[in-house]
Amino acid sequence: MVSGTSEKYDKILQAAIEVISEKGLDKTSISDIVKKAGVAQGTFYLYFRSKNALVPAIAENLLTLSLDKIKERTAGTKDFWSTLAVMIDETYSTTNDYKDVLVLCYAGLAFDYSMETWEAIYLPYYQWFERVLEQAIQRKEIIEQLNVKWTAKMMINLIENAAERFHIGRDQDVTLEQSKEELFQFLKRSLVA
Repeated sequence: MVSGTSEKYDKILQAAIEVISEKGLDKTSISDIVKKAGVAQGTFYLYFRSKNALVPAIAENLLTLSLDKIKERTAGTKDFWSTLAVMIDETYSTTNDYKDVLVLCYAGLAFDYSMETWEAIYLPYYQWFERVLEQAIQRKEIIEQLNVKWTAKMMINLIENAAERFHIGRDQDVTLEQSKEELFQFLKRSLVA
């Protein structure tokens, strides 16, 4: 859950994720969401102007959830490669757990919201990973000659794309473990001199 939000906001958001996962956005009504959340319909409109306004909030919530898990699992880790393996594992896990909602988020953000909205949602993740890359450069674990800002975005996007191809696109000519390992090795080859 996004820090600094109210309990009712969080209840509505979690209910929306559950109901939309079950029914899809088109078949989900605001009444379904507020019933699941246990709040009045007017409360929904205090936080969201419409059902479609849930899309960026859901995307931000899922990204925050994933990043929090990554940070928790890598707390105290100084090894870049361990951090990268956790990022891959958590991204695949989140993609599998929320694939129906993620498809909705991507479609909704692509059609109803600007690229700036998408970038703002991802900014904390990008900034965190930039710091991870900078520390890996300082420890000489990866090559120095890279644009950290661009590389952070590109790697996060590549990891998500690979997870989506496996779980959403049904690109499963390999096992889950093979897919994650292939991605890990590809990234490692691109970052080591």
